Amino acid sequence: MREVYWHLPGFCSFRLLNQVILNLMKDYPDKFREGYRVGSVYGTFPGAIWNGGRTVLGFAGKQEIESVLKLYNSRGVPVRFTWTNTLLEEKHVYDTYCNLIMRLADNGLNQVLVNSQALEDYIRREYPRYPIISSTTKRITELDALRKELEGDYRLVVLDYDLNHNEEVLSELAPCADRIELLVNEVCYPDCPKRAEHYRQQSQLQLEFDTETNFPCPNRSRSRKFSECRTRPAFISNEEIGSYIDRGFVNFKIAGRGMPIEYLVESYVYFLVKDEDRDYIKGKINRLLQQFREAALRKKGLR
Repeated sequence: MREVYWHLPGFCSFRLLNQVILNLMKDYPDKFREGYRVGSVYGTFPGAIWNGGRTVLGFAGKQEIESVLKLYNSRGVPVRFTWTNTLLEEKHVYDTYCNLIMRLADNGLNQVLVNSQALEDYIRREYPRYPIISSTTKRITELDALRKELEGDYRLVVLDYDLNHNEEVLSELAPCADRIELLVNEVCYPDCPKRAEHYRQQSQLQLEFDTETNFPCPNRSRSRKFSECRTRPAFISNEEIGSYIDRGFVNFKIAGRGMPIEYLVESYVYFLVKDEDRDYIKGKINRLLQQFREAALRKKGLR
């Protein structure tokens, strides 16, 4: 049985959910799809200016950073930093907070997603033990450009999800399939002409710690439910995933940063759990999350 790697969102913002799913995969392996592994958990610590894709503001102290890293690394799961801010210049690479995060996580297991050439060059020079992954935020949609990207020194290249069902692209890139990651459940507008602009705007908000500015997104009024996501043309269903695996594609990314936790629960249960065990595992997830919440309230003296 070929091993298949799933890359989960929100290592910080969804840490409790991710801890629950990792524990359940260990405790109930017979209820999860055979050969499925968590390949990484991606995201950012709040307030890191290198972050891109989604603006995440706030701050995490050194002890919290170390605790989150230990949560995943002790289970052999890499933390993958979304260092994909599209507006980074050389002056930004010396940021104290981001470099602290990189030093604390520099153990040869954790990974980085990149977009900016200035930051990529800096990481390769200063933190050579990090596997580097080319981000979907680059919006590489031309076949020749994809071939060139795959010639680079990247552990993986995350495919633009508008190409998920492009047979010409999938066939041409099949020899490199094990180095390509597919985003299976994106909710954003298909073929959106504003997507690159939106990435730039999110990057600007991150750099300026802007909590007020909105983006005129054509997707804003659409439902943000997993059931609606399944109707999108880029969605890769369980019935289809087998054909991708047969062709050598074994890295799949679940989107969910900035989404309601219910969306993540539905996504995890759909993709990772056997059909007949979904209700059982979903019930387990919800009960365990509630227990975590109640324990946290007791610790704070609120219950």
